[in-house]
Amino acid sequence: MTVDLVFCGAAGTVTGSCYWITHPRGQFLVDCGLFQGSKTIRELNYGAFPFDPAQIDFVLLTHAHIDHSGLLPKLVKQGFRGPIFCTAGTRDLLTYMLPDSGHIQETEVARLNRRNAQRGRPAVTPIYSGSDAETCLTQIRPVDYDQWEDVGAGLRARYWNAGHILGSASIELEIATGDREQRVLRLLFSGDIGPDHKLFLPQPEAPENLDYVFCEATYGDRPRPRVTLQQRRKVLAEEVKGALRRGGNLLIPSFAIERTQELLLDLSALMREGKVPEAPIFLDSPLAIRATNVFTAHLRDLDDVPDDGNPFQSRNIRFTATVEESKAIARFRSGAIIMAGSGMCDAGRIRHHLKRHLWQRDSTLLLTGYQAPGTLGNLLVQGKKSVRIHGEEIAVRADVRKLDVYSGHADQGELVTWVKRRLPVRRGLFLTHGEDGARAALRDLLAGDGLSRRRIHLPQLDDAVDLLGDRGPRKRPGPHRLPPNVVGRTDWHNDYAQFLLDLRGALSQAADDKTRAALLRRLRTLLKARK
Repeated sequence: MTVDLVFCGAAGTVTGSCYWITHPRGQFLVDCGLFQGSKTIRELNYGAFPFDPAQIDFVLLTHAHIDHSGLLPKLVKQGFRGPIFCTAGTRDLLTYMLPDSGHIQETEVARLNRRNAQRGRPAVTPIYSGSDAETCLTQIRPVDYDQWEDVGAGLRARYWNAGHILGSASIELEIATGDREQRVLRLLFSGDIGPDHKLFLPQPEAPENLDYVFCEATYGDRPRPRVTLQQRRKVLAEEVKGALRRGGNLLIPSFAIERTQELLLDLSALMREGKVPEAPIFLDSPLAIRATNVFTAHLRDLDDVPDDGNPFQSRNIRFTATVEESKAIARFRSGAIIMAGSGMCDAGRIRHHLKRHLWQRDSTLLLTGYQAPGTLGNLLVQGKKSVRIHGEEIAVRADVRKLDVYSGHADQGELVTWVKRRLPVRRGLFLTHGEDGARAALRDLLAGDGLSRRRIHLPQLDDAVDLLGDRGPRKRPGPHRLPPNVVGRTDWHNDYAQFLLDLRGALSQAADDKTRAALLRRLRTLLKARK
């Protein structure tokens, strides 16, 4: 008798969340997210699932973020016909997020195929289309918080508010093992846990006294100073005033869900109170615009919002939904705040704005969220002097700033507190959704704070365990799509892009054409030696 679990994502990395559970009466998934980051890790999105989608009975979804939900349309496209259980808030966000994800993939692949045709390379197809996403939405089944739901034979689940984004949940699960003792295995999947005192949302909640807990560790190695709403707005005000004093525009790559709405609320309040100069705020993201409308529809479910009308309507806020409206923003050479997706600068309209502004010394780029290794946002945080966007080299002369007071994730101390409140955890704690350093740091803190170190596990991508092992989880052999040393890190594609930039710099700085020719000869010699 076994209950097997495979970590199909978010193990050693913070994207691609997906747990595959096989039990005596069937199999199911918790989350089915898109991989983001380096090209090596993103290529997993195009490959086969480690399981047969047609054999999956149902999906339990923690929340709407694409790294947790973004491969659901592919799952349906490849044969999954079961229900997708999630909260009503998550359902409403997915109504816009999944078709938008399909549209972005179609657009990005069309651009890539134009380049491939010019280079004589074969065309590629999107992971899924907007119409695939629309089909997926028909399989969503909304559930209420704090209510047990019978989700399958011998299975029931209960959703707890995780305090991360609208509709986010930690999922408590009971599995009847079918053995002679009629044991019930009690599991808890944290999803993404929000910080204490987050705007819009209550404190994270979850049960205690469990067999296993699967806990995110995004900020497992980073404590953050506690800031009130007023303190946060003060920090933002200083960044905005500094950017406008530089004389150019302020770019904010923003995650469409929650982060955008928090920033809109804060910017409007600061301008209304005269704490920053009034300036046009362009929300240049069709998805973020639609998500803001979802937040408006759920105002009664949100904490800390004014009760005197729609807080997202302001004379300074301008929604630019169409391509023509987006292009028109280029008329503003200075004094504007431009918010556009994506938050890690890896897709969407922000890349067009970056091409227009990164090389200008009076521009400012303000990053307000986590930047996964290998993403353009991460390269900019590292201080790269030039980057490649849409195949073009762009110099980075703008002032690149990072603000860490808007995180939607619990920090190190809050994660420790959350785990301790779940005790006792009888059989094992798995730290997931985090890079190896963050997970190791969190494990060390927890092991020194009353939890047995041997019961804390740091799974790697595609690791498989039997949860009914005699002394806790028993690791099972199985195939791995990637070696652990390439997960959650930059890859050779990043090195190649940097090499091209370095080569261009070396050639431009060479004393004369003779020196340039000598450099190129040496490179050719090295390449021939490899053949």
